[in-house]
Amino acid sequence: MFQMADLTKAPQGEVSDNKILDRISSPKDLKILTPQEIEQLAAEIRQLLIDVTSTNGGHLAPNLGVVELTLAMHRVFDCPRDKIVFDVGHQSYIHKIITGRRKEFATLRQYKGLSGFPKRSESECDAFGAGHSSTSISAALGIAAARDLAGDDYNVIAVIGDGAMTGGMAFEAMNHLGDTQKRMIVILNDNEMSISKNVGAMSTYLYQLRTGDFYKKVKSDLEGWLGRLDYGQDVLSAIDRVKGGVKYLMLPTSIFEHLGLKYFGPVDGHNLTALLEVLELAKKEKGPVLVHVLTTKGKGYKPAEEKPDAFHGTGPFEIATGKKIADPAAPVSYTKVFGSTLLDLAGKDKKIVAITASMSDGTGLTPFREKYPDRFFDVGIAEQHAVTFAAGMASQGAKPFVAVYSTFMQRAYDQLLHDVCLQDLPVRICLDRAGLVGDDGSTHHGVFDFSYLLGLPGMTVMAPKDEDELRHMLKTAASFDKGPIALRYPRGSGLGVDTSDPLHELEVGKAEELKEGSKIVIWAIGTMVDPAVKAAELLKTKGFDAGVVNMRFAKPFDRELLLEHAQKYDLIVTMEEGVISGGVGETLLEYLNEEGIMDEEKSGHLLHVLNLGIRDEFVPHGKKDLLMRDLGLDVKGIAAAIEEKAASCGIVCE
Repeated sequence: MFQMADLTKAPQGEVSDNKILDRISSPKDLKILTPQEIEQLAAEIRQLLIDVTSTNGGHLAPNLGVVELTLAMHRVFDCPRDKIVFDVGHQSYIHKIITGRRKEFATLRQYKGLSGFPKRSESECDAFGAGHSSTSISAALGIAAARDLAGDDYNVIAVIGDGAMTGGMAFEAMNHLGDTQKRMIVILNDNEMSISKNVGAMSTYLYQLRTGDFYKKVKSDLEGWLGRLDYGQDVLSAIDRVKGGVKYLMLPTSIFEHLGLKYFGPVDGHNLTALLEVLELAKKEKGPVLVHVLTTKGKGYKPAEEKPDAFHGTGPFEIATGKKIADPAAPVSYTKVFGSTLLDLAGKDKKIVAITASMSDGTGLTPFREKYPDRFFDVGIAEQHAVTFAAGMASQGAKPFVAVYSTFMQRAYDQLLHDVCLQDLPVRICLDRAGLVGDDGSTHHGVFDFSYLLGLPGMTVMAPKDEDELRHMLKTAASFDKGPIALRYPRGSGLGVDTSDPLHELEVGKAEELKEGSKIVIWAIGTMVDPAVKAAELLKTKGFDAGVVNMRFAKPFDRELLLEHAQKYDLIVTMEEGVISGGVGETLLEYLNEEGIMDEEKSGHLLHVLNLGIRDEFVPHGKKDLLMRDLGLDVKGIAAAIEEKAASCGIVCE
């Protein structure tokens, strides 16, 4: 084995003109490199990561932390025959680079470019797709079980972060793995971070494994004893090649060993020699192994090392300073409006508490955490627990606001149903990143929330047309005590409307009629209200006078106004930034059918309905405006669809 230099001391970006990276087209190319060439390759990869993410945005800090680990895995194992399963997958950039996608890497997270997550359709080296946390051990165990049934013998490796270890699914999988004793390797990438700083007992336990006094004492005693023996120094040198090797020989049995996994570690995740040796050892085991690897999130780029949470998922930035590139004239984001408004409400109501799942920064709750630490709860990456925890608090009179990304709340559907709705508890569900989120793609688009919320009995669902209405909806939620209430709002900047109005409550279930029209009316909700207004303006130039309604509430919706419009207009158009199936439009259409409005003989009026939204498909990644255009949900697409529907129904312009 070879001894690697300390890469942390290499000048940033200082590599030779003869790039090693240009010679890497598959993992096999790593196996013939010299120690010096691998050292240079690691530096080149870090520079490429910084260059591309500074332009495209992306998950920079997690990937900087796993450069050596990924190189070691691909040097020891034979991908794609051996299966590497990444948890979440946001740390798979290096894997993509060295598995034949280097030339396309500049298209990362761009429209029709490389995905920011593993994707089976993208490469045979992507053994399993991922975008949500804590799935890797389950998927890898399934692969290992299928391997054994087929009589094959390839290696299966799950790479999971310490943050993902806070998810209950990871423990369910480890419990099963320990029982089956399948030959499989779990690599625990421990950087003390998920998106925000890790919290909870698992984080504390791993810290004790890293720094335990027992280990330090025994290590010191053992080194002193061996140092006095003739052959002792040779033994110490052998152990030292795997940093932490003494620890896994001497520590009392770890929680992982109690679960049936052999434990190796902790190992320095930036020492290639140590990584290669421990992975070779793990590869020889006949049963399940957990390799505990210590890494630094943001390694090699000072701004990311100092603020790993800020560079977990970042937009474009200046490489020299790490300063984010943003439009200074851009309106404040919905997330910041949410955070500041909730903070204001909490100052007036001591019953308000905030709950999040390892996303205090991403959900805008950091100021709340700092001002009201005793009323702020970060439960780790555990959305299911977050919801039931909130239900427990609500049962005793607290006013919990659970702030989670829309796509992640899907994981807590059962808890929403049984623990919140069935007991009619006033839990406030705040869904950030609702609708299309752009570059993160299909795993992160929050387009299913209307559909999965509307079917829950007792659930109230609302969505603001702009950032000011978001404020008033939060005020409404704070005062609402008639059961659970959900509020969805988009990623990114608001529309730039005035947010200085005093907070006031909205009448639950009451829509806002923005514009009256003739023959055609558009019922839009949330982010689709502004496009609806603009589409109506465009239709006006073509002779159609379309009315516009801001629904505000998807459940209960304004039935009185809908029935009035069913008699007044010939065509009702519904618009939502979500899936049509089970969504807002279908809910309105179902109600009109139940009331007999769609029966011309019964109602005495021929009414047509057009539901606009996302069809039965997964939406890829790319800039939101391009995705909306492709879906026909931009202003031109909306106007064209309405004009086409009007023509097919015989509705003529004024």
